[in-house]
Amino acid sequence: GGLAGMTTALSLADQGFPVTLVEKGQELGGAARDIAHTWRGSDVSQALSAYQERIVNNPQIEVLTGSEILTAGGYVGNFQTTIATPEGSKDIEHGVTILATGGKATDTQEYLYGQSDRVSKWHELESKQEAIQAANCVAFIQCVGSRDENRPYCSHICCSTSLTQAIAIKEADPAKQVVIIYRDIRTPGQKELLYKKARQLGIIFIRFDLEHKPYVQETDQGLEIEVFDPVLQQKVIVQADLLNLATAIEPHPTRELASVFKLAVNDEQFFMEAHAKLRPVEFASDGIFVCGLAHYPKAIEESIAQAQAAASRAMTILAQNQVQISPLISQIEQSKCIGCGLCVEICPFGAIKAEEIEEGVTRAVNIPASCKGCGMCAASCPQHAIDMLHFRDAQIEACIEAAV
Repeated sequence: GGLAGMTTALSLADQGFPVTLVEKGQELGGAARDIAHTWRGSDVSQALSAYQERIVNNPQIEVLTGSEILTAGGYVGNFQTTIATPEGSKDIEHGVTILATGGKATDTQEYLYGQSDRVSKWHELESKQEAIQAANCVAFIQCVGSRDENRPYCSHICCSTSLTQAIAIKEADPAKQVVIIYRDIRTPGQKELLYKKARQLGIIFIRFDLEHKPYVQETDQGLEIEVFDPVLQQKVIVQADLLNLATAIEPHPTRELASVFKLAVNDEQFFMEAHAKLRPVEFASDGIFVCGLAHYPKAIEESIAQAQAAASRAMTILAQNQVQISPLISQIEQSKCIGCGLCVEICPFGAIKAEEIEEGVTRAVNIPASCKGCGMCAASCPQHAIDMLHFRDAQIEACIEAAV
């Protein structure tokens, strides 16, 4: 129900496809509700209100707030999902699934956050306009809780967000001192213009590394930030009235949802796409797509672009009367199957299920539409009850004999 989810819902609904939008919270908007402006200056709250109004007034979109997914099954073109809603459980059938579960800024106990009213994180600073106006010096610390042993990844949008905030403060009062304490400034593409502008305005930049992290203490005069300056080769002290922290961006919990849909997540618990270049918004399982912060930290405009891409790929499936599947799929010989369930557990795509054929007797049954022909089930079956079409043991053995 964030900007990415709303974008996909509107894109599909505008093409005539019915959409069910499931939001765990009580209102739509996601992380964008905390953002006032993009780095280009666009009004986020205005865009968010326009999106919400379009969704509410669109008869093709059903919005389920305060809801979450309980179970899911099926395959491309024929998914069945059970959703827990405030009114009770609801079963829906759908052709595709788009996951836009969003992300959030992490909390931290570093640098007096939660202990001093002078310390804030991310967009909390923007709600302190009176304090900003009264301050003589505003400081920023980057990479708080990220790019370290616990979270080795870069959150991608921290630098541009802090630069945008710092520039706004400096332009409002050029006499005010603004200091950004950073590890590396990462402003890809046109965002480099933000860094250039910040330098031109006189914003001070002090670099640090993990071995010399800043030390913050509160005094009667405000905040005292001690940091080792690698250029001066000595410690410097910044007397700040306000301090804003750029903490790491992490996804909302994904492990349970990944288990329900049989999807992959990376070490940082972000959803993993099938291929970064060839299938950037698709999962390995057909008919399931990802976009927004659930995939990786990204700016609003990137989330919207990725959401539109996911919707476009979903339309290619929904517009078809039937779906073509790969000819290379598993085939189970029921007479050999003993119902051990090993293949069900090992299949990464949920393409095999255990089915009771008579009371107390289960057998493995493959789902051709979900099978990707990886062969893991065939290799693991202790009874050799599974063959891969066109790659049966007898065929491969005959090829080997012919070759030698």
